[in-house]
Amino acid sequence: MATLKPFRAVRPRPDAAARIAAVPYDVVSAAEARELAAAEPLSFLHVSRAEIDLPSGTDPYSEAVYSRAAQNYDALKPRALVQEETASVYLYRLTMGRHVQTGIGGAFSLDEYDRDIIKKHERTRRDKEDDRTKHMLALAAQTGPVFLTYRSSPGSADVNRIVASESAAPPLFDFEAPDGVRHTIWRVSTGGCDGLVAAFQKIPTLYIADGHHRAASAARARRSLHSLNGDRGSTMLAVAFPHDQVQILPYNRIVKDLGGRSPDAFLSAVRERFTVASGPATPARRGEIAMYFGGAWHTLRPRAAPDAADPIGSLDVSVLQEQLLAPILDIADLRTDKRIDFVGGARGTSELETLVASGKAAVAFSLYPVSVGDLMKVSDAGDIMPPKSTWFEPKLRDGLLINPL
Repeated sequence: MATLKPFRAVRPRPDAAARIAAVPYDVVSAAEARELAAAEPLSFLHVSRAEIDLPSGTDPYSEAVYSRAAQNYDALKPRALVQEETASVYLYRLTMGRHVQTGIGGAFSLDEYDRDIIKKHERTRRDKEDDRTKHMLALAAQTGPVFLTYRSSPGSADVNRIVASESAAPPLFDFEAPDGVRHTIWRVSTGGCDGLVAAFQKIPTLYIADGHHRAASAARARRSLHSLNGDRGSTMLAVAFPHDQVQILPYNRIVKDLGGRSPDAFLSAVRERFTVASGPATPARRGEIAMYFGGAWHTLRPRAAPDAADPIGSLDVSVLQEQLLAPILDIADLRTDKRIDFVGGARGTSELETLVASGKAAVAFSLYPVSVGDLMKVSDAGDIMPPKSTWFEPKLRDGLLINPL
């Protein structure tokens, strides 16, 4: 069963929360982070991406970056951060247009992560694990939450009841970020905290939606800290949302060239494997792929239908890879091939059109989003989702809840 633990959060003063809150460290480049934080000295990007305060071109994995991150974090504490006197858990609500999701923020067991009670669906890269592990150890803190989800079911009814009651109180933070997403956080009362801890014992499994590298790094940091204090770093900072509130947007693809084929030869090869018709920029349903090519959108439907019982092979991202990208465009490994790039669904299909029109891409593909149910099926089977198949939106902000180690 899932274990939720209260923790003594380090957090912003309410009047500074909006200034400190920063996009996740891994969704922006160094140049984008530098631009976002340039006019805001309290931005948590100075901590999560400390290379922005060092000379341009600094290796982001150098010891100088982790040292500067620790210096910036220490400088931020007396200016705008406080630590709770008692341990608690939090509610974190994200509002993006009409979409609303409310999760429970707390410390979650790394023992359960190791035992796969907290399930994964993504492979992690060693260099990215090294980065966040060093960052956590330099700061002695986890500064960005992992995004978890769990099945909304009769067993989670007590969670829903407590969330409804506690969110009726005045929030600790409530602000709208520059991207239009509203962030609202409540510190849960003592009674509500005890109730949520008990209620989570009825939830059998948690799933990592976003933040696999943060979770893996927390587990590695714990092993490093074990010799100092056996219980130190035994949890990871996370926010857990019910699955029926989680929103997944498509993770679209662009390809920079046609692999030596002429436009006519490429389209002919596509027609051998797919029916091709004029269609919208966004697929209407699962089983359809939208392709932007030759200045127009086309709807692709595979002539050989995938096995519906295969939780991975039946995904549209797998169909695109196995029936088009690999055999027609010679893109065998999405992780390493530099001819392909990925565009999060939040940027819209107009971004795909712009990239093709500018000559930065030869063809673009817009996908129907993967469902949370798909993700859970793959995780339950112990399998790995195809690379770059899920884009969760809206995203949690760094710096609002910090778990000291």
